[in-house]
Amino acid sequence: MVYQQHIRLAPQVRKAYEAAAEALVSGRITLDVVDEFGLNADFPVFSVGQAALVADIHPQTLRQYDRLGLIVPQRTAGGARRYSLRDIERLSQAQHMSQDESINLAGITRILQLMEENRQLRRQVMQLRRRMEGSFVFQADSDGEVTEVQRRQARRRTHAMLQITAQ
Repeated sequence: MVYQQHIRLAPQVRKAYEAAAEALVSGRITLDVVDEFGLNADFPVFSVGQAALVADIHPQTLRQYDRLGLIVPQRTAGGARRYSLRDIERLSQAQHMSQDESINLAGITRILQLMEENRQLRRQVMQLRRRMEGSFVFQADSDGEVTEVQRRQARRRTHAMLQITAQ
């Protein structure tokens, strides 16, 4: 994917991304926390050298991972690789699995895919929980159509129904 290279980050925003990358690599935060902070985990911020430094991986290893399709960074219009926070986390995990767990690259690729699927499913569950904990509930209309209603309206309707049935 090619992105526009014209975007310049303000120094404080760049520092926030750098701090988030270091925290991801050290395991102090997760991508879910990055989302909560309002940072875009997919925004291509880091060059090969910066990503290699943060993730403590040789730049040539990054290029090899790209060639193998393990971690594919975004590209500038000029073809330069740019890594996102999500890429940094994946690089760190791949390095750990490769060196500390002796997992081969095919295994690492599959594990990273499953981890990302798991993260997406957790996000969906969180969204559903927030929605359920919010001010909405669901009801079925007489025609079978399911609609959302505010919790207060649902309580009033339930109370009214109870009064009608009690009579």
